[in-house]
Amino acid sequence: MLWWSPDPRAVLFPEEFHCSRSLAKTLRNGGFTAAIDRDFAAVIDGCAAPRAASPGTWITSEMRAAYLELHRLGHAHSIEAWRDAGLAGGLYGVRLGGVFFGESMFSVTRDASKVALAHLIAVCQRNGIVVIDCQLYSRHLASLGARTIPRSRFQALLSEQIGQPAPPLG
Repeated sequence: MLWWSPDPRAVLFPEEFHCSRSLAKTLRNGGFTAAIDRDFAAVIDGCAAPRAASPGTWITSEMRAAYLELHRLGHAHSIEAWRDAGLAGGLYGVRLGGVFFGESMFSVTRDASKVALAHLIAVCQRNGIVVIDCQLYSRHLASLGARTIPRSRFQALLSEQIGQPAPPLG
């Protein structure tokens, strides 16, 4: 199995999330409804779908099956943005203690993945999740408040947070 442990590591602390004025307006008036785990499989499929800027996906059928099993066991979750009864975008990841490991996100409607991320921030704040692992830095994630930290700091965060209580997300 391919394993990534980048150094530095991109993370997003919920209290550092930057909600731009345009995103705040979209959250208020964009017609999106957020949900947790309404259609986990569809979110994975959306994340694995071909994209114009990418030749393929790392989400193989074996990875999909593994994430579906983690979801069945209560460890993997999706945050979804719905509009007009259709899945407009979302993200999924694995929650262990006080850490949410963001795996992938997608959007078929403009700003839908940002809406899902904003709702993930609220979920983290309500559920004692102190850090979202974004893995790799991007300008897009940085514009939302993500930053890089050394791998050693990331490993220390994991040591502190993995064993924390993890009640069901809600």
